[in-house]
Amino acid sequence: MSLLPSATEIVYALGLGDDLVGVTFECDEPAVARLEKTVVVGGRDTSGMTPGDIDSYVRAKMAAGEDLYTLHADALALLQPDLILTQDLCRVCALPSGHVEDALGYLGCRADVLSLDPHSLGEVLDSILAVGQRTGAADRATRLVDGLRARLARTAAQVSGRRRPRVAMVEWVDPPFSGGHWVPDLVSAAGGEPVAAQPGERSVQTSWPAVAAAAPEHVVVAPCGYHLAGAIEQARLAAAELPGAAIWAIDADGIVVRPGPRLVDGVEAIASILHPDAVPAAPPGAVHLVRPAG
Repeated sequence: MSLLPSATEIVYALGLGDDLVGVTFECDEPAVARLEKTVVVGGRDTSGMTPGDIDSYVRAKMAAGEDLYTLHADALALLQPDLILTQDLCRVCALPSGHVEDALGYLGCRADVLSLDPHSLGEVLDSILAVGQRTGAADRATRLVDGLRARLARTAAQVSGRRRPRVAMVEWVDPPFSGGHWVPDLVSAAGGEPVAAQPGERSVQTSWPAVAAAAPEHVVVAPCGYHLAGAIEQARLAAAELPGAAIWAIDADGIVVRPGPRLVDGVEAIASILHPDAVPAAPPGAVHLVRPAG
């Protein structure tokens, strides 16, 4: 059972989709996951809310000590999973593992719980190996990770010796939040210099003057919870606040903010932004130039 979208992606990437019995309402990769599996974690539909409204909603829930996600205990009890994949990294992103363990104790379920909490790109790859070990698919996981590392090495070779443009990754715009955890690693792996960032740490609230003071040449807007269309809307807000830098939108949920195999797609997409004469263009739907520099 997977209680976070990135874990669902890992399970399918390992060829274990048929063994997966439960997912969250946000598991949209692959698309069949949410259609064919039992949804065991729900949450509020924020599609009609502005970024500012969502931020206010999240802050109010957190201040009240309330959860943003709901575990459907009845569904959990019926499915009787052997292994549950969850996290403790971010209460805003998914249900914490402690809630899961409490529910298992209450229901009398005996499932193992594996918490995936990577803080860096390297740890994301390690988490894939961890899932492989716990699911009897260690060889598949090793092959998958070896392939991902080979792609990273190829990108590193393509950008080797080139000037590293200064890049600010923005994970939210109202209010602005800087890129944290593994996100700055994506910039570094793509041949850029991450600025206004928190490598290995949580994304934190910042200000537009602080982002501007870091003098980014490129600002890449990657709002958590959004694919490219939503990122474009938020990037337009960033463009109004940050004159001078090139403003880009990127498929955040697809290739930036979910710690799974597609982060390597994110590295390649960012590299195509920073070094277009050395790296192939990103596929359609990955990135969009909202405003050129100048």
